[in-house]
Amino acid sequence: MITLNVNGQSYQVNVDETTPLLWVLRDVLGLTGTKYGCGRELCGACTVLVNGQEEHSCVYEVKEAAGKNVTTIEGLSPNHSHPLQQAWIDHQVPQCGYCQSGMLMAAAARLRAGAPGAEVANELGNLCVCGTYLRIRNALKSL
Repeated sequence: MITLNVNGQSYQVNVDETTPLLWVLRDVLGLTGTKYGCGRELCGACTVLVNGQEEHSCVYEVKEAAGKNVTTIEGLSPNHSHPLQQAWIDHQVPQCGYCQSGMLMAAAARLRAGAPGAEVANELGNLCVCGTYLRIRNALKSL
Protein backbone atom coordinates (compact mmCIF):
# COMPACT_ATOMS: atom_id res chain seq x y z
CA MET A 1 0.00 0.00 0.00
CA ILE A 2 1.37 3.38 -0.99
CA THR A 3 0.20 6.68 0.51
CA LEU A 4 -0.03 9.56 -1.91
CA ASN A 5 -0.83 13.20 -1.25
CA VAL A 6 -2.46 14.49 -4.40
CA ASN A 7 -3.92 17.99 -4.62
CA GLY A 8 -3.99 18.22 -0.84
CA GLN A 9 -5.82 14.93 -0.29
CA SER A 10 -4.33 11.73 1.06
CA TYR A 11 -4.91 8.48 -0.83
CA GLN A 12 -3.95 4.88 -0.11
CA VAL A 13 -3.32 2.96 -3.33
CA ASN A 14 -2.64 -0.73 -3.73
CA VAL A 15 -0.60 -0.90 -6.93
CA ASP A 16 2.75 -2.23 -8.05
CA GLU A 17 5.27 0.33 -6.77
CA THR A 18 6.86 0.62 -10.20
CA THR A 19 3.60 1.69 -11.85
CA PRO A 20 4.01 5.07 -13.52
CA LEU A 21 2.37 7.82 -11.47
CA LEU A 22 0.32 8.81 -14.54
CA TRP A 23 -1.65 5.57 -14.51
CA VAL A 24 -2.30 5.78 -10.78
CA LEU A 25 -3.57 9.35 -11.16
CA ARG A 26 -5.78 8.52 -14.12
CA ASP A 27 -6.90 4.92 -13.57
CA VAL A 28 -6.90 4.57 -9.79
CA LEU A 29 -7.71 8.10 -8.58
CA GLY A 30 -9.80 9.17 -11.58
CA LEU A 31 -7.86 12.40 -12.12
CA THR A 32 -7.94 12.40 -15.91
CA GLY A 33 -6.65 15.94 -16.48
CA THR A 34 -3.10 14.65 -16.79
CA LYS A 35 -2.63 13.17 -20.26
CA TYR A 36 -0.58 10.40 -21.80
CA GLY A 37 1.48 11.63 -24.71
CA CYS A 38 4.67 9.90 -25.79
CA GLY A 39 5.40 7.79 -22.71
CA ARG A 40 9.09 8.68 -23.04
CA GLU A 41 9.46 12.09 -21.34
CA LEU A 42 9.60 13.85 -24.68
CA CYS A 43 6.32 15.72 -25.07
CA GLY A 44 5.40 16.86 -21.55
CA ALA A 45 1.67 16.10 -21.81
CA CYS A 46 1.92 14.14 -18.54
CA THR A 47 3.63 16.88 -16.51
CA VAL A 48 2.63 17.18 -12.86
CA LEU A 49 4.29 18.86 -9.91
CA VAL A 50 5.97 16.77 -7.21
CA ASN A 51 6.96 18.93 -4.27
CA GLY A 52 6.68 21.88 -6.65
CA GLN A 53 9.05 20.45 -9.27
CA GLU A 54 7.82 19.41 -12.71
CA GLU A 55 7.94 15.69 -13.32
CA HIS A 56 6.89 13.57 -16.26
CA SER A 57 4.39 11.24 -14.65
CA CYS A 58 4.56 8.74 -17.53
CA VAL A 59 8.00 7.56 -16.33
CA TYR A 60 7.84 8.63 -12.66
CA GLU A 61 7.26 5.52 -10.56
CA VAL A 62 4.53 5.85 -7.99
CA LYS A 63 6.89 4.74 -5.20
CA GLU A 64 8.90 7.93 -5.80
CA ALA A 65 5.82 10.03 -5.08
CA ALA A 66 5.08 8.42 -1.71
CA GLY A 67 5.18 11.02 1.04
CA LYS A 68 5.51 13.92 -1.40
CA ASN A 69 2.97 16.52 -2.51
CA VAL A 70 1.68 15.83 -6.01
CA THR A 71 -0.22 18.55 -7.84
CA THR A 72 -2.15 17.83 -11.01
CA ILE A 73 -4.03 20.25 -13.24
CA GLU A 74 -7.10 19.57 -11.09
CA GLY A 75 -5.20 20.96 -8.11
CA LEU A 76 -3.64 24.02 -9.74
CA SER A 77 -6.49 26.10 -8.34
CA PRO A 78 -9.83 24.97 -6.96
CA ASN A 79 -11.84 27.41 -9.09
CA HIS A 80 -9.64 27.79 -12.19
CA SER A 81 -8.53 31.22 -11.02
CA HIS A 82 -4.78 30.57 -11.14
CA PRO A 83 -3.09 33.42 -13.09
CA LEU A 84 -1.87 30.91 -15.68
CA GLN A 85 -5.35 29.56 -16.27
CA GLN A 86 -6.68 33.10 -16.60
CA ALA A 87 -3.90 33.99 -19.08
CA TRP A 88 -4.74 30.85 -21.08
CA ILE A 89 -8.39 31.91 -21.19
CA ASP A 90 -7.59 35.56 -22.00
CA HIS A 91 -5.33 34.53 -24.90
CA GLN A 92 -7.57 31.65 -26.03
CA VAL A 93 -4.59 29.32 -26.02
CA PRO A 94 -6.08 25.81 -26.38
CA GLN A 95 -7.12 24.30 -29.66
CA CYS A 96 -7.62 20.59 -29.11
CA GLY A 97 -6.39 21.11 -25.52
CA TYR A 98 -4.74 17.72 -25.15
CA CYS A 99 -1.30 19.06 -24.19
CA GLN A 100 -2.52 22.06 -22.23
CA SER A 101 -2.57 20.54 -18.74
CA GLY A 102 1.08 19.55 -19.12
CA MET A 103 1.94 22.99 -20.50
CA LEU A 104 0.23 24.70 -17.59
CA MET A 105 1.92 22.52 -14.98
CA ALA A 106 5.38 22.98 -16.51
CA ALA A 107 4.83 26.74 -16.68
CA ALA A 108 3.53 26.80 -13.10
CA ALA A 109 6.66 25.06 -11.83
CA ARG A 110 8.94 27.52 -13.58
CA LEU A 111 6.95 30.57 -12.50
CA ARG A 112 6.90 29.27 -8.94
CA ALA A 113 10.70 28.99 -9.13
CA GLY A 114 10.83 32.70 -9.92
CA ALA A 115 11.29 32.76 -13.68
CA PRO A 116 9.54 35.68 -15.38
CA GLY A 117 6.74 34.81 -17.82
CA ALA A 118 8.73 35.95 -20.87
CA GLU A 119 11.59 33.68 -19.87
CA VAL A 120 9.26 30.74 -19.33
CA ALA A 121 7.76 31.36 -22.76
CA ASN A 122 11.17 30.90 -24.34
CA GLU A 123 12.15 27.83 -22.33
CA LEU A 124 9.00 25.75 -22.21
CA GLY A 125 9.86 22.51 -24.01
CA ASN A 126 6.45 20.84 -24.07
CA LEU A 127 5.11 19.82 -27.46
CA CYS A 128 1.80 20.91 -28.99
CA VAL A 129 0.76 19.26 -32.24
CA CYS A 130 -1.83 22.02 -32.84
CA GLY A 131 0.96 24.61 -32.88
CA THR A 132 -0.45 27.00 -30.30
CA TYR A 133 3.02 28.16 -29.36
CA LEU A 134 2.43 31.83 -30.29
CA ARG A 135 -0.65 32.02 -28.08
CA ILE A 136 1.20 30.20 -25.28
CA ARG A 137 4.06 32.70 -25.52
CA ASN A 138 1.64 35.63 -25.51
CA ALA A 139 -0.18 34.24 -22.47
CA LEU A 140 3.06 33.71 -20.57
CA LYS A 141 4.45 37.11 -21.49
CA SER A 142 1.28 38.74 -20.15
CA LEU A 143 2.03 37.51 -16.63
